[in-house]
Amino acid sequence: QNVTQTVEEEKPKPPTIQEIKQKIEKYNAKVTNCLLMKLNDDGTYTGFIKVHLKLRRPVTVPAGIRPQSIYDALKEVNLADMTDKRTSFYLPLDAIKQLHISSTTTVSEVIQGLLKKFMVVDNPQKFALFKEMRKDGQVLFQKLPLTEYPLYLRLLAGPDTDVLSFVLKENETGEVEWDAFSIPELQNFLMILDKEEKDKIQQVQRKYEKFKQRLQQTLKEARGKPG
Repeated sequence: QNVTQTVEEEKPKPPTIQEIKQKIEKYNAKVTNCLLMKLNDDGTYTGFIKVHLKLRRPVTVPAGIRPQSIYDALKEVNLADMTDKRTSFYLPLDAIKQLHISSTTTVSEVIQGLLKKFMVVDNPQKFALFKEMRKDGQVLFQKLPLTEYPLYLRLLAGPDTDVLSFVLKENETGEVEWDAFSIPELQNFLMILDKEEKDKIQQVQRKYEKFKQRLQQTLKEARGKPG
């Protein structure tokens, strides 16, 4: 008789304070800048992570609002609440934001913190944090759970961003949840798609116009040759 036994996988035990201390010392020894990790008395620790923003779609921000100052950040002033007017624009491609976080900071909190720094008022569920890894010449992306701790992943991987880096991207879940977008956002998407369509048409027209000119030139040169 064949008997199938269900074996539950043992969850790894959380590291002790002494193990964390050793890992931080090893990490800091490899740091080539001032971005060190610091261990607290309660066993938590703080450090820095860099997040690459690779967003293909525009984001929604308050219209006519100045960038957040250090004073606003310290006073936790939410500039987005000062106006109901909204506008959409593209964040700089592959912009990098450095964050000082704790070992208790989750992926969800990192996403919310990034959106707040850029004054993005879109629903945080539209975005996801990925870890980018390089292996055998390939670039691999893995979506992180909202409850994951990015600083712990940074500690395990070391300070080398070629080994591990963090990327903020759109939360691709297959089907686009259009209900999550506002009317101005949807209208803006239509304008962008219309512009991209016109640009593509112009590219194709220019390509075949050049091909036509070369073909005509070749025929003209061929007619002028004997035989």
